[in-house]
Amino acid sequence: MIPLLTRYGSKLAAVLVLALGAVITVSAISDTPAEDDAAHPSQAAAEQQAEAEAAYEEVRFQHVNYIAETAGADVDTKAAAVADYAVSKAEGLDDAEAEAQAAAEAAAAAEAANNNPTSVDIPSSCDEFSGNRATGCAINLEWGFDLEQFGCLEALWSRESGWNELAANSIGAYGIPQALPGSKMSSEGDDWETNPVTQIRWGLGYIEGRYGTPCAAWEHSENNGWY
Repeated sequence: MIPLLTRYGSKLAAVLVLALGAVITVSAISDTPAEDDAAHPSQAAAEQQAEAEAAYEEVRFQHVNYIAETAGADVDTKAAAVADYAVSKAEGLDDAEAEAQAAAEAAAAAEAANNNPTSVDIPSSCDEFSGNRATGCAINLEWGFDLEQFGCLEALWSRESGWNELAANSIGAYGIPQALPGSKMSSEGDDWETNPVTQIRWGLGYIEGRYGTPCAAWEHSENNGWY
């Protein structure tokens, strides 16, 4: 009689042979084991996870503030971080646009300053003045010139007459604008000898006709000693 252990050993060997044959048969049926592995559902899930990780890594390098709050987080949390980054980026573009606008305004201000090459003090309003200067400032604005131009006019007529409507020099120049002769101002009014309003209006008309603006007249005076 065959010993019991020998019979069990024989049966076990037979089972192992059958199992090995099954494995060999399955392997022989599949010629492309690599493609089969790639198509496996677990492989697709792994690829999706890898893509999500790659997107997150890009955001992480672009916006380091999200690293701490998304460390070890799941895909949904990381996707939310991407959305937050997009909002932040849009706000950054708005800030850049505002900075560009501010730069453009600064450039415009610089260009305007270049129109006043003599760099006179520019008043903030006519309230800074009194007497004939306050009157002159108001008429200057009425004439269509701005406060920058009045800064030039104030400097010009301070040099010429000190804004004194009775100022006269030895060669016959007279009044606030130092018209030469003073009687020229009669074209603006018969009271030209004593009325500062008449003199200021005549003087602005003269400046506009000859120089265009008070600042141009002031520049000419700076360069030549007269206007």
